[in-house]
Amino acid sequence: MPPTTQYAQSGQASIAYQVMGEGEVDLLIVGGWQTQLEQGWDAPAYRRLIERLAEFSRVIAFDRRGSGLSDDVDDSQTVEDDVQDALAVLDAAGSERAAVYAKWAGGPAAALLAANHPERVSALIMYASLARASWAPDYDWAMTPEERAAAFADDASKWGRSRSRGLATWAPSMADDPALKEWFANMERSIASPGRARAIGQELAKLDVREALPRIQVPTLVMHRPAELVWDVRHSQYLAEHIPGARYVELEGNDSLDFVGDSEAIVEEVEEFLTGVRGGGERARALLTVMFTDIVDSTRLASKLGDARWRDLLADHDELVRKELSRFGGREVKTMGDGFLATFSGSPSSALRCGQAMTDAARELGMEVRIGVHTGECELIGDDVGGMAVHIASRVNSLAGPGEVLVSTAVAGAVAGGPYEFEDRGAHELKGVPGSWQVLALAMSP
Repeated sequence: MPPTTQYAQSGQASIAYQVMGEGEVDLLIVGGWQTQLEQGWDAPAYRRLIERLAEFSRVIAFDRRGSGLSDDVDDSQTVEDDVQDALAVLDAAGSERAAVYAKWAGGPAAALLAANHPERVSALIMYASLARASWAPDYDWAMTPEERAAAFADDASKWGRSRSRGLATWAPSMADDPALKEWFANMERSIASPGRARAIGQELAKLDVREALPRIQVPTLVMHRPAELVWDVRHSQYLAEHIPGARYVELEGNDSLDFVGDSEAIVEEVEEFLTGVRGGGERARALLTVMFTDIVDSTRLASKLGDARWRDLLADHDELVRKELSRFGGREVKTMGDGFLATFSGSPSSALRCGQAMTDAARELGMEVRIGVHTGECELIGDDVGGMAVHIASRVNSLAGPGEVLVSTAVAGAVAGGPYEFEDRGAHELKGVPGSWQVLALAMSP
């Protein structure tokens, strides 16, 4: 369950913050302006990252003044204001000294906090971060202020829409994931208005804390995925070269969002840096059959029926899915728009029978559903599930046609010799999954 949002008072501004975990090390997350504490928890991958960090630390996160759940202010926010807000959050959370985990544009505030208040900072961790945001003769890989302003103006013109381009930049490996795409759009709307986003872009162009870097004396870890598309890796290289004794680590992947891609690699680096061990990386796992469902052409159907009739039809759909899951021993993990994620223990046979029953029942309602099924080892994360098996099932689902139950060879092989027949649908590249994957369609009984 997400932690309760609380407020710290910093001057005239109320700063929203949350605390999670009971580890011996306090870990303050400084995420710049791209956060909204409560909206973040709607992304399962974000939840997993924070819960992993909370296994060995007491995580303290806050929304920057002027964005998210914190107060907006009339005056332009400065990096010195950010430092004072961070100190106010530490005081309110009862933290005398904390490690600081900065990412993206939160880097300048974290660097200044560590340089000016070493008595409050035990260690500094910087991921895909920076010391200066704009071009200078000796910092010539950064955008010019004009280029940054133009980029923010372009983003603001499309702000809060479910768009692929923004997500393709921040999380290329998941750019076509509909649930994450919708979450990204919701996140933008909840962080700031389009006008505020443009103003923040102008503020970012002024950031420069390079003079503070040599004064940082706390242990420092700098991490970056060189292939990511938002922040040039030379920002992190500069930090590592100018902070005394900094440890520099390059990671695999091309996602800027730290909770997308191999987030466990990031957590393990942080855990080892703060505790000296990587002892918390093993999660409970189980062999499960994973099922994804969704309604075919739901947007067109909703437009055709109108809001009221569509809501009624969607409620009938949800009821039939839950009825069939209960009938065949499936467990509803969560809903995602007009679809479901469910798991089955034991043989995949129950999932196959359930899928066929769902397609038949949906057709009686005047709609078609598509279903994807894969069997594999899953991470058990509270009531949620994660891992490559879930990712594969989602990709298989995206390939299914109307009224089709599409499965991986892992499912077909597990029920070989049984009463099921399958039709070959060929080999496919599944985005974000290594190799080529053969998929098969369950032959429906009359």
